[in-house]
Amino acid sequence: MIKVVRARQGKQSTLSYIFVDGEFICYALEDAIRDVKIKEETAIPTGQYSLILNAYGAMNARYKRLFPEFHKGMVEIEGIPNYSYVYIHIGNNIGDTSGCILVGNSYELIDGDYELRKSKKAYISLYKMLIDKMAYDAVCVQVDNQMLDTVTE
Repeated sequence: MIKVVRARQGKQSTLSYIFVDGEFICYALEDAIRDVKIKEETAIPTGQYSLILNAYGAMNARYKRLFPEFHKGMVEIEGIPNYSYVYIHIGNNIGDTSGCILVGNSYELIDGDYELRKSKKAYISLYKMLIDKMAYDAVCVQVDNQMLDTVTE
């Protein structure tokens, strides 16, 4: 089981922890949690979703060129109501999310919003774990809110 545990809310960003089989793997960054969805600016709703490999599209082609030795397709979070093409991918700030989940090995709070660092390294590690699991079984991700901190200024 993959878990995304949301822990901190910035002005427009949400910082989470990603666990695989109970072990902390990396940090995640999404857009703000909102009651009403704003396209490409809202974190996905809490819940359990399937992970699939999407081997089509421009992002897949870009990652295939970036990681030719192991890329098999984008890890897509499937079945989110009113969302489509939600991937787990590389990025540093909410400008990179477009409603997706970014990953990183560390983070900073800058001007009231969270930013990730060492994203590529975190992505490679997480991607390889997910691909190995997805090769043998259906894999789901559970997204939960367990807020510890909210930036209000």
